[in-house]
Amino acid sequence: MSTGHDLLTLPLAAAARLLARRQVSPVELVTTALDRSSAVQPHLNCYLDLYADQALTAARHAEAAFAAGQVLGPLHGIPYAPKDIFTEPGVRCTAGSRILADWIPQREATVLARLRAAGAIRIGRTNLHEFAYGITNVNPHYGPAHNPWQPNHVTGGSSGGSAAAVAAGAAGFSLGTDTGGSVRLPAALCGIVGLKPTYGRVSRSGLLPLAWSLDHVGPMTRTVADAALVLEAIAGPDPADATSSRTPVPAYAAGLDGCLDGLRLGVLEGDGWDEVNPEIRDLVHAAVSTLCSLGPSVEPVSLPALDDFGPVFDPIIRSEATTVHLKWLRSRPQDYGDDVRERLELGLALPATVYLTAQRARTVISERMHAVWERVDLIALPAVPVPAPRIDETMVRVQPGTPPVDVRRVLTRLTNPFNLLGLPAISVPCGLTGHGLPAGLQLVGPPFAEQRLLQAAHAYEQATVGTRDQHPPLPS
Repeated sequence: MSTGHDLLTLPLAAAARLLARRQVSPVELVTTALDRSSAVQPHLNCYLDLYADQALTAARHAEAAFAAGQVLGPLHGIPYAPKDIFTEPGVRCTAGSRILADWIPQREATVLARLRAAGAIRIGRTNLHEFAYGITNVNPHYGPAHNPWQPNHVTGGSSGGSAAAVAAGAAGFSLGTDTGGSVRLPAALCGIVGLKPTYGRVSRSGLLPLAWSLDHVGPMTRTVADAALVLEAIAGPDPADATSSRTPVPAYAAGLDGCLDGLRLGVLEGDGWDEVNPEIRDLVHAAVSTLCSLGPSVEPVSLPALDDFGPVFDPIIRSEATTVHLKWLRSRPQDYGDDVRERLELGLALPATVYLTAQRARTVISERMHAVWERVDLIALPAVPVPAPRIDETMVRVQPGTPPVDVRRVLTRLTNPFNLLGLPAISVPCGLTGHGLPAGLQLVGPPFAEQRLLQAAHAYEQATVGTRDQHPPLPS
């Protein structure tokens, strides 16, 4: 039988095999995860709520189902922790806010219902940046989430508690949301895998929205194969979400081991690297070289000017977020944290013409990307241009000798373009800086290219197994 430590670091498929063979019980696995969560919570503040009694009851039911020969799927008996922004009936959902501190929803988010049907067991709900409107996970109401590699550094956000819990082995996987990078960014900074699927690939019904045309739901896991398993469970059309796609859902996990020969990999060139920390640049370049050694050809690519994305992205997220929050912004402005309230108030000042102009520009940029996809199958670039800043930093120096820049701007520079375009993107760990902080390789594909994206990411991951420590030093 595996030790508790081994159980917490097993890939999901391996843990599922042990469960199905009854070599490990769901009660043992859930108990181990709860014990680990309790041990790391004082150091990482990754959870807002833990539900030990509910989780253990679900684990006993899962064990009885195994005994009766009833296996729901590869996630049967696997403990997980969603970001505290998905609704569940009778369960508190704060969205990291004071305004919803005592809110008990009466409906179940589609993704949570699908995971429940697949046998996954929810053990808690994770910390996040207030209302998912920020990228540090420094939360004024519940405290910051802390990076497992160095707790005085940010996890990234807004799904920072999710990334910290998964990196620490406190949950088998998590669900996050990504509006401008909020799955990939904390995944990169905490050294795990974060996948943002194509817009519409995963239902958002039961998700408290931030910006309806930018929001995505995605898995946060320790391996690419784990991300494939979770995506397969949650993807697909949903009558409750009119934006969900009817495009068939592939067997993502079964298609991971295909050959990469003939894959055309576009590598970002030009000004895309101008604002990238030298250590991050070197780690990502080395990762691209490793990936290319597995068969893909390389093609330098230039995205539509990266500096053009901000003036298009910003009016859209500000207008949509302010619209979502308009009632509370008028009636309870004092209950927001300063950074979120200030950003919401900026949205009040935006004329409708600016929002509509940004949407037209978004269409133009999307059309320009078609030419890129005619030349390449995937694009490789950093997920985040800098290592995780300290929790107390609001400005960061990207390169030696350059002026400090705003943390919020630099962290999302290479992620929010793909929310704007609704494209699938994944962050995979690609090593540690000299100060022991993780870096992430980001791969991006055309719409509904998740299978190809996962296949390439998995191949890279397998080629680098054993060359880097994926497990941060944490208290037992």
